[in-house]
Amino acid sequence: MATSTKKRRSIQTGKVYIYASYNNTIVTITDEKGDALAWSSSGASGFKGTKKSTPYAAQVAAENAVTKAKVYGIEKADVYIKGVGAGREQSIRALIANGIEVGAIYDQTPVPHNGCKRPRPRKV
Repeated sequence: MATSTKKRRSIQTGKVYIYASYNNTIVTITDEKGDALAWSSSGASGFKGTKKSTPYAAQVAAENAVTKAKVYGIEKADVYIKGVGAGREQSIRALIANGIEVGAIYDQTPVPHNGCKRPRPRKV
């Protein structure tokens, strides 16, 4: 019987990345360097199809990610949000409700500043 000598890291502060698309919400909890500790998504939480894009599914995904990350002792985190999906706010509320103290909230949603090239006129 081999015993594992690997020790679990104890991390108090970290970062939470929330990617909220129109179809899914992905929550990743990392340490200060950005190494992933735990993650969860609406799809991984058991939701399928249209239900993945609901605020409730995002809340469940955030709760699952926090439950996995509690093993590392995480207490405080800055939140980085990307995307315009329905689960943006609800996933932050779930973090707070599950004992993660939210420091700062950064919105990293990409904003187009001119957009794509317009299609050429049709030749008739």
